[in-house]
Amino acid sequence: MRYLINLVRSLLFAPVFYTGSLLVVLAALIGFPFSQRFLSACAHGWGHFHYACARIFLGIRVNIIGEFSEKPVLYAIKHESMFETIEVLRLFKNPGVVAKQELSRIPFWGAVARRYGMIFVDRGGGASSLRQMLRTVRGFVAKGRSIVIFAEGTRVPHGERPPLQSGFAGLYKIANLPVVPIAVNTGLHSPKHSFVKKPGVVTYLIGEEIPPGLPRAEIEARVHEAINALNGEPV
Repeated sequence: MRYLINLVRSLLFAPVFYTGSLLVVLAALIGFPFSQRFLSACAHGWGHFHYACARIFLGIRVNIIGEFSEKPVLYAIKHESMFETIEVLRLFKNPGVVAKQELSRIPFWGAVARRYGMIFVDRGGGASSLRQMLRTVRGFVAKGRSIVIFAEGTRVPHGERPPLQSGFAGLYKIANLPVVPIAVNTGLHSPKHSFVKKPGVVTYLIGEEIPPGLPRAEIEARVHEAINALNGEPV
């Protein structure tokens, strides 16, 4: 019975959210050649719309433990679900978000996302792709924008601890920003490859700020431990 209820919730959520998302993308396509501020407002509004749909239809609420930084930082986030990829637009002020190149090929959305500030990286592109990403990051840092990276690189089921992507250390060095690690438990409520979502409380655990300039082994170890801090939470 619980599964059927969650299925109905998910069936109600999907058409409302994706129809609304299409309207946001169309509005952004019309406005982005004229105003970066308008485009940022669309992205921020989309994040709030997603959260409203999640609360109303899916019964998912958010609990934030800790405080976000008021200065530019490098946010390193655990990646368990599509949920947090949209949430970063609601939670942070105009961040530059590192994402896989495949997303840039989504019709219309890809163009809007690139203009907004998604930093697309080709994981199979080797050193040249990494250098291009780092050049883009330098531009964002110069403008005082925080950078968001899903440090393990891909969505994983709750409880799994894959190693950090090799590009994280290079990004940390080039950005020269403090790192704020964030652990999530979104995989408990919005599992990867599952249409049916589960109600409950999504937690974001904001870790202690880590200074720039640390050796690679140390920064990777500290970030990896911090972003996996919620893995012991029972299902």
